[in-house]
Amino acid sequence: MSADITILDYGIGNIFSVSRAFEHCGASIELSSDPIVISKAKRLVLPGVGAFANGMEGLASRGLIEPIKAYAKSDRPLLGICLGMQMLFSESHEFGTHKGLGIIDGTIEAITPHDEQGKALKVPHIGWNKLTRPKAAANWKETVFKNIDEGMATYFVHSFTAVPRDEANRLADSYYGDSRVSAAVKQGKTYGCQFDPKKSGEIGLRIIKNFMEL
Repeated sequence: MSADITILDYGIGNIFSVSRAFEHCGASIELSSDPIVISKAKRLVLPGVGAFANGMEGLASRGLIEPIKAYAKSDRPLLGICLGMQMLFSESHEFGTHKGLGIIDGTIEAITPHDEQGKALKVPHIGWNKLTRPKAAANWKETVFKNIDEGMATYFVHSFTAVPRDEANRLADSYYGDSRVSAAVKQGKTYGCQFDPKKSGEIGLRIIKNFMEL
């Protein structure tokens, strides 16, 4: 029997803690960097931590960029976590300009290091922040946010935020000072979470379970 969840193993990120979170929710897991395995996956997870350029290089060196893009076009469930979410976008402006997967149109930009009054904000943004639903997200019922209430909090560790060109790609936001940051994004059955589901307690586990049910 094939795995419920295929997790991309490309040398970046703690894939084993991601695996444990899915296994805790009852999933059978396969770790892979094989393009053929990825092309046949039922549900694909792209984790990651660290710098955008290093993440994309990890994918490119293993010949994974085109297989991931082809998988996303098939409209099967794909979940990017942390850096994995950022790499779904067209490009990043982290330490230069770097091309992303281009599955979601938009850029990755630095978090504003101060609020509107000029008060300094600590960057990276670390800690629990409440989720808000953007106006373009009519409801969360048919998404990985099913049974998640606006105002619940998840755990963030990041210095850069996704800026979708289309507001319809924003699934959930959060605020750091006055700055709106993308907490979660969506394009078809491709999802991205900037927060860390496995560190977000019961809410994170609900999101993982919802992804498994897509």
